[in-house]
Amino acid sequence: MLRNREFRLFAILFFLIAAVAVIIGFVINTAAGVLALSSAAAFGTVFYFFTKARYISIARISDQIDLVLHNAEHLYIGESNEGELSILHSEITKMTLRIREQNEALKNEKQHLADSLADIAHQLRTPLTSVNLILSLLANNPDENERKAFLRETEDLLLRMDWLITSLLNISRLDAGIVVFQKEELEVTNLIHTALRPLLVPMDLYNIELKIDAPKGILIKGDLGWLSQALQNILKNCMESAGENGILKIVCVDNPLYTELIIHDSGGGIAKEDLPCLFDRFYRGKNSSTTGYGIGLALCKMIITRQGGIITAKNHPQGGAVFAIRFPK
Repeated sequence: MLRNREFRLFAILFFLIAAVAVIIGFVINTAAGVLALSSAAAFGTVFYFFTKARYISIARISDQIDLVLHNAEHLYIGESNEGELSILHSEITKMTLRIREQNEALKNEKQHLADSLADIAHQLRTPLTSVNLILSLLANNPDENERKAFLRETEDLLLRMDWLITSLLNISRLDAGIVVFQKEELEVTNLIHTALRPLLVPMDLYNIELKIDAPKGILIKGDLGWLSQALQNILKNCMESAGENGILKIVCVDNPLYTELIIHDSGGGIAKEDLPCLFDRFYRGKNSSTTGYGIGLALCKMIITRQGGIITAKNHPQGGAVFAIRFPK
């Protein structure tokens, strides 16, 4: 207790006041002096033991805090009676629980990062292995037509790798919070056509019918580059789901509350067990293609939600998947 500066100062003042009171008491008469001396001794003794008990409780809390700092498990700080120490106990307990939650979250994040890195390594290794195999076949194949086919397949694999690396970099930038989205007025029809432009040739090759119902003049606020990338990923998924001779519909709904883009394909729809995890990073559904990476829809959700939008997915009653992107006004 004497290590506490405030306690030392209080003890000195108490003894000075008690000494003065006792002296004055004995000056008056002996009985007054004895009474003053007894009162001072009794008060000092009670205060000493009371303060000592409080210091023992504070020392116990200090030991508990030290255990928290050393990652103790199953830590419990007991209850105390009403008062300042009870409040302190309560706050320390809440702090302990919060630290536990943060430690658990950090462990989960580390595990998720390790799993993600393993996924990325596997996803990059697969096309790289294929490229190496094709190059070895290419070197030993004199047939010109087969060589051209191998070159086209190699180009396709390299494009897939480029898309994967670009998507992972974009996710990393969004996670780090270094992306600054532009807040500009965008015409929905312009956004749709910008997203569709790289997909028009594949859609034509697969004879996919495209239906667009988006009145001109409907505006939303956002970043054209990022939003078109998100919409393009969704359209690409829907196009692959629709398959050859499929149908892809894009409908724009505008009302005083929100503007909504609805994309509906004529494919087989989404498995019920996949719906809750569809936008999770690196999630690949049971019916997903072998070329899927599980990051396209996760990236879409990050882009859209961080610009104030909402994205949902469901199955259409008449078949096919439905993606809805809503921008509240």
